[in-house]
Amino acid sequence: MKDRKTDYGTVILHWLFAAGLGVAFVTGLRIATEAPDRQWLNLLDAVLPRENVWVPHMQAALVLVASALAYAIYLFRSGLTARVRLDQIRLRGLFGKGQVRLRALNAVLTWALFASLAALLASGGLLYFGLFAGHDVAMLHWYATWAVPACVALHVLTHARLGGLAQLLRIFRPSHLAPPPPPLDAVELLTLLAEQSARLQPEAERDETHAPEARLQPEHPAAQTWPTHPIRRPARGATLRGRATLQANPLVVALAVAFTGVSLIVASDRLAVDRLQVRRIASSDAPLVDGDASDRVWRNIHPFTLVTHHGDNFDGRGEARIDIRAVHDGVWAYFMFTWDDPTRSLKHLPLIKEADGWHLLHNGFENGDERDFSEDKFSVLFTRADVTIAGDRTFHASPQPLADRPATMTGRGLHYAAEGVGAVDVWLWKATSGGAAGWMDDGHFGPPLPPTPQQASHAAPYKGGYAPDPGTAGYSDNFVANAAADRTIVPRRLPRDVVAMKEAMGELHLDPDQGESSGSRWFMTEAESLAYSPELDSRMPVGTVVPGVILSGEFSGDRADIRCAARWASGRWSLEVARRLDTGSPFDVPVESGVFMRVAAFDHTQIRHTRHVRPIRLEIE
Repeated sequence: MKDRKTDYGTVILHWLFAAGLGVAFVTGLRIATEAPDRQWLNLLDAVLPRENVWVPHMQAALVLVASALAYAIYLFRSGLTARVRLDQIRLRGLFGKGQVRLRALNAVLTWALFASLAALLASGGLLYFGLFAGHDVAMLHWYATWAVPACVALHVLTHARLGGLAQLLRIFRPSHLAPPPPPLDAVELLTLLAEQSARLQPEAERDETHAPEARLQPEHPAAQTWPTHPIRRPARGATLRGRATLQANPLVVALAVAFTGVSLIVASDRLAVDRLQVRRIASSDAPLVDGDASDRVWRNIHPFTLVTHHGDNFDGRGEARIDIRAVHDGVWAYFMFTWDDPTRSLKHLPLIKEADGWHLLHNGFENGDERDFSEDKFSVLFTRADVTIAGDRTFHASPQPLADRPATMTGRGLHYAAEGVGAVDVWLWKATSGGAAGWMDDGHFGPPLPPTPQQASHAAPYKGGYAPDPGTAGYSDNFVANAAADRTIVPRRLPRDVVAMKEAMGELHLDPDQGESSGSRWFMTEAESLAYSPELDSRMPVGTVVPGVILSGEFSGDRADIRCAARWASGRWSLEVARRLDTGSPFDVPVESGVFMRVAAFDHTQIRHTRHVRPIRLEIE
């Protein structure tokens, strides 16, 4: 049997689509391992990429856009639209039998694939550009991620039923595109009709002289048939009257249009990069850093707004809308961050006394992934690396992104600066630890650090390239590092006055989804606490709850570059931040034009923060 073949344009575009889909699918699954309740995807760790997955994912998305656009153009230019035509006749074929039903089913699957691919690309574009990005769009992207390969698999199975192995092998055997029949030309048709009418006119007149009954049988039967001389048709590239037309190769046209379309998308992304204007103000107009978003300087600035997603909590949607304002006075930069958070969460790993001793309240802290009893947090990242289109180059997904470093205890990825990224400055505000005293912790992402003995033995989580800047912090946990692994623990410190401490914590409830009352706090200072002793412990009744954070002293060194204040009201945090434009520290990135920024919010979770794909470019006035 003669080998079946497929036109080379279809072969090229199909394999271009397959390559883009394959890369997008595996990188997308790796990215999805970071979403809540999807760590089961780590079962595929051996076949999923490990490092810098955002870059190939974005590039594969562009390939899918290009192949989809090129295929649509190619179908029309090559006259192959009958392959996918879905009319009443084709739909009725679904109720037929054999080949008729299979061909109708294949057309329906093709359109289902088109619809799924459109949903995948549209939702991905919305997530990337931050337009209506959120939980619903992310879920649409997730379901479309599985719908596209499912449609492809059914498409392949249908072709196998249509013609077996020979039908499937057609996509590996390219051939020339058969030219479609030339289009009907109205002038040509009228000319042919006129010639026929003129030729038949004398015969009609002669027939009138015959008896009526003689005309029942034609005298010259051949004369009443269609003319036997060949019909003149215009040569490919010209019309009957010599009007020249350009007949370009359909594949070349399709690829040219697709390349132009993708180039416009990339150019638009470069030109329409998200920008944060940092306005210049007089030193006398500098805001008081108190967390009050109603100051005159902030009221006169329109905020830059974005929706971050793929976090945890936030009423189960894992998303937060964040507003950003910024000014500077030539020496100091001031930022106002406001974001949605349904609860004011201050409880950070509290301790409760039970009949058998003290217990740490937690859910996942033993693996470095506390999801309930953690304080609200907010982070800001600065980098000089132009990461437009390329995605986040500081995050590397996989339970073990680095073969020569410990695996993560969380099953999630690591933050570290990839080669060529340069310094990555990270600010971290914590509602109870440090933030309550007016400090925003200053850290950085660098190359992967060697593991400590505790990290190597999995007694503590390995943190990749994240490290605090040199200096000291004015807070510490009220328990030893590996307390979560023990059934009972010994607190470092206990309150001098249990009643006063209980009043300071406000209305006591241990539901992590219920926020703390206004004016409450969940830390102890050294002045209002004493070092643990069995005698002091004996005075504490069963059911006593004490904070898990001790505040002592001030921040120092490079770690003390950032001052802040925060307030929570009506379901929104307002965080006011001040830092010098240039601290001179090698671990910091100056606040200057051309620097890129990212932000993330945490809702009483240790590491599961929201995120956005496109970076924000600073422009200093």
